[in-house]
Amino acid sequence: MKTSTSGVVGFLGLGVMGREMARNLAQAGYSVRAYDIVSGAGESLRQYGVDVVNDIPSAVSDADIVISMLPDTPQVDEIVRGPQGLLSHPPRGKLYVDMSTIAPEATRNLSQALAAVGVTMLDAPVSGGPIGAKNGTLTIMVGGEAAGFAQATPYLQAMGTTLNHVGGSGAGQTVKLCNQLICGINIQAICEALALARAWDINLPQMREVLLGGSAASWMLDKLGPAMIDGDSSAGFRIDLMMKDLRLVLEAAQKHPVPLPATALVATQYQNAQAYGEGANGNQALFKVYDRLTGQQTAKAN
Repeated sequence: MKTSTSGVVGFLGLGVMGREMARNLAQAGYSVRAYDIVSGAGESLRQYGVDVVNDIPSAVSDADIVISMLPDTPQVDEIVRGPQGLLSHPPRGKLYVDMSTIAPEATRNLSQALAAVGVTMLDAPVSGGPIGAKNGTLTIMVGGEAAGFAQATPYLQAMGTTLNHVGGSGAGQTVKLCNQLICGINIQAICEALALARAWDINLPQMREVLLGGSAASWMLDKLGPAMIDGDSSAGFRIDLMMKDLRLVLEAAQKHPVPLPATALVATQYQNAQAYGEGANGNQALFKVYDRLTGQQTAKAN
């Protein structure tokens, strides 16, 4: 249980993750002023004392810290450089923490622009998905100045249990992209294992339990394996968002360059899912690609 504290938080982005993060900040005792471009996105937060406002300046101008949780680089760029953005309306506390997953190079550019108006920017992407956001147990990887990290830490502790300062500006985003690279390849590996076992009439739930007891155990196999086996496509972390992250991984790799053949391969599987209109499904629905490739479905599949 987080101890109550005080401070004004301007929170931008009230999607599946952002809503839960804003709620946890409010329940930790912070005064939260939240905004989302989608009208009504934050209505459920009012019961927790969150002040849902109608524009960015109303959320950020009197804030001790501004936090954003947005889909991609262009949206973050807009709330910094746009006509209502932080460059024109810097927060009172001169601290901005972007918890989205965006391009590391863009993060560095935005950080430099904000520094020119006296605002410190941290990049603090997260791992743990909607469940971690709801439970306040996110892993948070932070890039930026050490002094800014120290200032932001009490707020971050309301949303996560594992906080790591991993380097300068853009370092948090780079570590997050490495995380997504591993997650994507792991999901594909599980899909391939399930497809092979299914072809040989192996009991898939039993196989999953066996594998969880050995060196093939993973968070993905534990948490997403049952949904893969059952054909449950319900959204948690969506295929569209994972494809966005894999795109950022490959773009980052091209800049140095670093060959990532396995990442490139799994990206084509996510593109296959999108081509069949499955982008809004959860990550586990990547297994549907293997249904098509093999012409088979599990007995439990919907």
